[in-house]
Amino acid sequence: MINRRRTLQALGLGALSATGLPGRLSRAAAQSAVDAATFANTLAIPPLETGRLESGVRHYALQVQSGNRQFLPNTSTDTLGINGDYLGPTLLLHRDEQVAFTVNNQLDEATSLHWHGFHLPASEDGGPHQQIGPGQTWSPSFRVMQNGGTFWYHSHVLHNAGEQVFRGLAGMILVNDAAEDTLGLPRDYGIDDIPLIVQDRRFAADGSFSYMSIYDDMVKGMHGDTILVNGTWQPAFQPTTRLVRFRLLNGANARSFTFAFSDGRQFSQVASDGGLLAHPVALSNLELAPGERAEIIADFSDGRDVTLVSLPQQNSFPVFQGAMSRIMRSLNAQSFDLLHISPAATLQDNATLPLQLAAIGRPVISEQMQVRQLRLSMGFGSRSGEDRGPGTGARTGLGGGHGGGHSSINGRMMDIDFINETVPVNTTEIWELTNDSPMAHPFHIHHGQFQILDRNGRLPPANELGWKDTVKVGSGELVRIVMRFEDFPDESNPYMYHCHILEHEDQGMMGQFVVV
Repeated sequence: MINRRRTLQALGLGALSATGLPGRLSRAAAQSAVDAATFANTLAIPPLETGRLESGVRHYALQVQSGNRQFLPNTSTDTLGINGDYLGPTLLLHRDEQVAFTVNNQLDEATSLHWHGFHLPASEDGGPHQQIGPGQTWSPSFRVMQNGGTFWYHSHVLHNAGEQVFRGLAGMILVNDAAEDTLGLPRDYGIDDIPLIVQDRRFAADGSFSYMSIYDDMVKGMHGDTILVNGTWQPAFQPTTRLVRFRLLNGANARSFTFAFSDGRQFSQVASDGGLLAHPVALSNLELAPGERAEIIADFSDGRDVTLVSLPQQNSFPVFQGAMSRIMRSLNAQSFDLLHISPAATLQDNATLPLQLAAIGRPVISEQMQVRQLRLSMGFGSRSGEDRGPGTGARTGLGGGHGGGHSSINGRMMDIDFINETVPVNTTEIWELTNDSPMAHPFHIHHGQFQILDRNGRLPPANELGWKDTVKVGSGELVRIVMRFEDFPDESNPYMYHCHILEHEDQGMMGQFVVV
């Protein structure tokens, strides 16, 4: 069991990390040190689905279905799942292989499955245009063009993705490639290579999911008060190896998590959304917004119990009359215990941590590149820059307490029949993302991976210099990204770009582009 006094002392001595959080962790974080006795449920590891290789094509059969799961003691919850009651199997794909899926919808409502982070034809993307009706089957096929890394799949049905993901329609995807195989990283799935799908959920008294039940949910997106990891409440994990690779997926609808260990120990981030970084980055905490992924390697050779936690985020939003100030000041302000880790008495010396991981060149920018400007805005009394109003102070600009509005990009809500942007194939573009709303938005682009050029004119931290498909854009921030739009010209089938707070996406903070 954790020595509480030693843990609290360690929590007070955390080092300044690349996330920009202060070195001294808050009293709330210290008070969240876990009594290990409460975390007694063995961490569920989603089954690994390797597919069936036939005539050079690897086939996967997925069934979207309803189910029932006991998450909390003495209660049962109606759920959605893929090949099971809640969440789906981890899909193992291999770079350069052709894959084919049959996705059968056994629900009484339409759904879809989006392959998040993949470079593939728009017709196979699984977005709102590839809706699967009740009883219908969708059969996409594509070549795996991704670097080795951690990706995921989830519902992307128009105006209802948030609730379907909240109820369970998501899963992880691992891509293997030959380059990564030579590095000696932990790669024994379920032993030293551990998927962690972290989600916050809210339950009603009868055990059912409580979705969008208060006004705050409409504004900041769906935030829960109960943490599930791979669908496990209060999970525990016992490492049997010295090094463990955790594949972190923020699978929450709207909440950001700041991952850290309760004793303040450092870990190494080795990969971001689109695969390996150039080299390991030493951190003591790591923020992931909804949709973002990271692979970290932690060393448990000291044999000590420790807890993976989420730290509360600092918030300087101004205090003024009205619900908006209260809601914004509560945003991601909670601390959570996520996973109790109790190493085995004897640990295998299993892997190495190379100094170099992947060759990632920084993009060369030219004046000939197309520059697109996308402005993320929201309403619900936030004033959001679309309606700045009279007066001074918090009521003007980035969040103000009076007036209406909506969730939009460039002042326009999602319209399934309207193409917002047209991108020439085989071109490289710079997209300037600005946020005139009072809260951060994780911005996701379909079609593939991009690189972050800068944040407010400054080079991003080292762990953001790899490949990304989702980037957090803070309130009032300007983030510039650069992306190559290769392959798959199709003037009839669009790709999406949107906020990955799923309720904001459902409310209209989404647009469409075609590659021609």
